[in-house]
Amino acid sequence: MAETKKLAAAVRSGTGKGAARSVRREGRIPAVLYGGGEAPQPLSLDKKSVSQLIFAGHFLTTIFELDIDGKKERAIPRDYQLDVVKDTPIHVDFLRLKPGSRLRVNVPVHFINQEASPGIKRGGALNIVFHTVEMWVPADNIPEAITADMTGMDFNDSLHISAIPLPQGCKPTNP
Repeated sequence: MAETKKLAAAVRSGTGKGAARSVRREGRIPAVLYGGGEAPQPLSLDKKSVSQLIFAGHFLTTIFELDIDGKKERAIPRDYQLDVVKDTPIHVDFLRLKPGSRLRVNVPVHFINQEASPGIKRGGALNIVFHTVEMWVPADNIPEAITADMTGMDFNDSLHISAIPLPQGCKPTNP
């Protein structure tokens, strides 16, 4: 299941290019919190902490508890933009998570027991078509990864998503 992390945010006034640039000049990153039946809320985040979170990995599958000037909101990042030259974050979009909601996320696939595969032992190669699988998952139960077992796989064998045990409540968008 995805971990929950805390992140401090501040409400920013104004939207658009000029307001976002002024936030960046202050050393912060502009963000938007949307969804959940409420109006979009412009935010600003600390540049250093957001950069560390993005480059540490699992950013887009981590649930955050945003502390917006004392008010707590559960959210998940839906997208972020990086500067094309400096490779630093310049904007983040968050989606509000309401209790009982479901969302679509890309979940990584991990392959295990490759040494127990007769096809790989005899010189075959593992051809991975999808490194991630897009799934509908409950907001409270986002899996870290799906594990595909390669035991007994021979030459020309295929492993489909329907043969992999999925966490409870998770369904692939393309079965």
